[in-house]
Amino acid sequence: MYRFESPFWLAALLTLPWILHLLGKRKRPGLGTPTLVMGGTLPRSLTVRTQWIVPGLKVLALVLVILAMARPQWGTRESVRLTEGVNIVLAMDLSESMSALDFKLGGKAVNRLEAVKQVVKDFVGKRDGDRIGLVVFGSEAYTQIPLTNDYSALLSVIDRLAIGAAGKATAIGDAIGISLKRLRDIESKSNIIILLTDGRSNTGELDPTAATSIAVGNKVKVYTIGVGSKGPVPFVVNDPLWGQRVVYQEVDIDEEALKEIAGKTGGLYFNASDSEGLKRIYDRIDELERTEVRVKSYDNFNDLYAWFVVPALAFLFLSHALSHTRYLEIP
Repeated sequence: MYRFESPFWLAALLTLPWILHLLGKRKRPGLGTPTLVMGGTLPRSLTVRTQWIVPGLKVLALVLVILAMARPQWGTRESVRLTEGVNIVLAMDLSESMSALDFKLGGKAVNRLEAVKQVVKDFVGKRDGDRIGLVVFGSEAYTQIPLTNDYSALLSVIDRLAIGAAGKATAIGDAIGISLKRLRDIESKSNIIILLTDGRSNTGELDPTAATSIAVGNKVKVYTIGVGSKGPVPFVVNDPLWGQRVVYQEVDIDEEALKEIAGKTGGLYFNASDSEGLKRIYDRIDELERTEVRVKSYDNFNDLYAWFVVPALAFLFLSHALSHTRYLEIP
């Protein structure tokens, strides 16, 4: 990065036309002298044709001095972010019920996972300075990406999530347990889990109640989101006789358990029945879990004025030497 520390000195360059005008005025002799008529036809010598060099060197030296006074610098400007940050683990349900087609994006029906992925990506894009990890669960729960500040990598992983990748069932207790392990990796004053599911815990090694007690002991808030509309919801199935068709099935969301998990840990429970509602929920969590980010900026610049002063002095010395030798003027 190149800059002038005192750029107001550059205004002096506006006087150059006036200076050039003064230098361009020739001195008229005060006393006329007789000349030979034929002298006017003699060719001009090289010295006469290049007599502009001396004033030119002076003007060039003046320009360099003005630039030096403006303090040209080269270097970098850096910013250091000082923040405690929030540790956030996104626990996302990938069970088969997430394939229900009861959400819309851009007027087009999509399954629950596609709608959730879009909203979660928007949520991640709004965070700044936080460490975010991703845990997925179905019949099993596992870490998809640990706590990280590399949001681009996180978004890439979210894009590749697929329904059924963690099994068909729903292990909410295991999802909370794995999330708590990830939060222990990096210390922070604020640790939260955002648990999203559309079902009821029906498998897993860790009971949701026990997992909630552990979260309370570790002072981890759990925000729970029950996703999906009530009543029968459409699914696309591949029937061996009738081919691909849409059927309606009931999906049971254990709202009471989700409310209990959120209430005991100091979080909140939300229900999202459509894409807009889901977006509002993540916007609400984004507002609740904000930390102040302090930015400290500092400059690392090197002065370059010497690169202008030294040539300016050299040009002045040269112009002085030439004006007293080769280009000596006698009044």
